[in-house]
Amino acid sequence: MALARPPVQDNAHAAALALLDRAPLIDGHNDLPYVMRVSRQGRGDVAAYDLTKVHPETDTDIPRMQAGRLAAQFFAAYVPPDHRRPAGFALAQIALMRSILARHADVFRPGLSADDVEAAKAEGRMALFMTIENGSAIDGELDALDAYFGLGVRLMTLCHNGTHDWCDSATDAPRHGGLSAFGKDVVRRMNRLGMIVDLAHVSPQAMHDALDVSAAPLVWSHSNAFSLCDHPRNVPDDVLDRVAAADGVVMATFVPDFISQASRDWHRPAKDRYGKTPDGVDYAKAEEELIRKAGPRPKATLAEYCDHLDYLASRIGHDHLGIGSDFFGGAVPEGLEDTSVFPALIAELIRRGWSEENLEKLAGGNMLRLMRAVEKAAG
Repeated sequence: MALARPPVQDNAHAAALALLDRAPLIDGHNDLPYVMRVSRQGRGDVAAYDLTKVHPETDTDIPRMQAGRLAAQFFAAYVPPDHRRPAGFALAQIALMRSILARHADVFRPGLSADDVEAAKAEGRMALFMTIENGSAIDGELDALDAYFGLGVRLMTLCHNGTHDWCDSATDAPRHGGLSAFGKDVVRRMNRLGMIVDLAHVSPQAMHDALDVSAAPLVWSHSNAFSLCDHPRNVPDDVLDRVAAADGVVMATFVPDFISQASRDWHRPAKDRYGKTPDGVDYAKAEEELIRKAGPRPKATLAEYCDHLDYLASRIGHDHLGIGSDFFGGAVPEGLEDTSVFPALIAELIRRGWSEENLEKLAGGNMLRLMRAVEKAAG
């Protein structure tokens, strides 16, 4: 994967750098732990992978995170759908993140609360927040949430691309009509602990169910607007219309098929009716076949991504927006190639007339407010 192109050097870019020097920047979702787990050179070994050097084959490492001016990064302990040992896999990913913290204590500070974001910013470090991506990791046990919280996990995405025992996925056949009774208990237990409930990946009905029962604000850590791109992973308008009242935050994501309708449509022949690659399909070969039949894949762009932010701002208000890149070592939009690009994103919004106040909210202010509300609701 190519490195990010050099940013446009203009007054907007300089203003973006100045803004990010004073305001904390939070990225709500990054899959680096899984990328490191499956890397041929690292295979889950933090020392062997060496985060201190640039990895041009992927998108995330310490030099480019620092260039991106990140104050806090939410890293995911991703658990593949239908994994036979989901709890064990999640724990292995948590152990990897704890190893990153231990090996790079000069760069990362453990992220356990909103205060850690501001402390990291003041120290010139980044707060590393551990999350779980796929609630199957609790293995049907509510008390497992308490154990994960004790290990430092502060957010959980309720499901991934597959429906599981208590939560319907946006990209799979529904089994519960949203959340089961147990799924609603999961939301309540997370509220009690002070763990953020993440509704990325869940079905629209599960989103409504969680909004109905949660006593704390909810987040969509990496989702865009369904009205602009009809991927089922994006948030439909009837859900967006409830976000402000719930004081939630939608963190817009960089995934090309969630940004660009053209990219989404190009990929459609290789997806099942729920919008995901069918199990057992060789993704690379499927892409090659699509190129042969339909030509090169349409590119998503930074400008199209900002269109999602503009739409979301008009629909739910500037107080409810954030950034959730979902860098995962895969396809990226033009202009959003790696973790160094956040200043270029802010600069593009400055060119569109966004105010400093609203940019600071997007960068991290809204997520900090949500985190403090979740912490206050705990107990």
